[in-house]
Amino acid sequence: MTNSRLRWTAPAVSLLLLVTACGSQGETANADGAGQPEGAHPADAVVFQMTSIGGFGMPSALASRIPALSVYGDGRVISEGPTILIYPGPALPNLQVHPIAPEDVSTLLESARAAGVDGAVDFGTPALADAPTTRFTVRGANGTEQIDVPALTEAGDDAPGLTADQRAARTRLRAFVASLTGESGLLAPAKGDSAKPYVPTAVAGITDLPAEGSAARGDSPSDVVFDINNPWPGPTLPGEPLGSGNGPGCVTVTGDALQTLIAAAAGETATTPWTSDGKNWTVQLRPLLPDETSCGDLVANG
Repeated sequence: MTNSRLRWTAPAVSLLLLVTACGSQGETANADGAGQPEGAHPADAVVFQMTSIGGFGMPSALASRIPALSVYGDGRVISEGPTILIYPGPALPNLQVHPIAPEDVSTLLESARAAGVDGAVDFGTPALADAPTTRFTVRGANGTEQIDVPALTEAGDDAPGLTADQRAARTRLRAFVASLTGESGLLAPAKGDSAKPYVPTAVAGITDLPAEGSAARGDSPSDVVFDINNPWPGPTLPGEPLGSGNGPGCVTVTGDALQTLIAAAAGETATTPWTSDGKNWTVQLRPLLPDETSCGDLVANG
């Protein structure tokens, strides 16, 4: 029995229908890139992604999580850079981007499938409560595949609920992940081509409840500051709920308002209250990635 969950997205289904209908005519390409040769992907299409979903945490924190690694059709690699070890952390995450060569994109996809990210390997589900799931997305000639591996990093070799084969498969997959960003890894920046800050075209503002007694500035909980001169530059908070009606609110900030927000957030922390419509809100700022356009793209993170 296979516990890991495999998903085929719409491009893969469309391709199967197209091949069935056209048969020997060889019409295997479509507008979303499915059926194209390996490496011929749209620039903003995710070809490989590793992200964490589910687990225990505030809904706003779960929805605002950033994929550990995102690789796009044009070779851009986006990941979170070094983070200063303070609490609360900066308002905006330190996202970085660097390129890899087209042949490295193809090698990455081949290596991912060899490591089991192709739906054919049973990684099992360990008996570990509240652990997040690592989701892998891999794009290829037949469309996009997604596979979920529960508690990949949290469950050790002695975790209950796994067979010997499942433990071995997880060991291989963890070794593959560890190899990606090492000094000579496929996704490591090339020498002389250091990563640069990722500049988003939109930022999602995610919030649960109005801030009450937030220690926005200062080193102790007694340093409570409600900065009424810190106006929120985007659409009125909290915005529309993510997912179900009980989800956190979310708005998307773009254009001139985005530039104002980035400038204002530069010296703020993740718990800084922002004033919107006469109320103070603690907002999780989540830069949208090239394949994301709105709050709706973040629903699956929770």
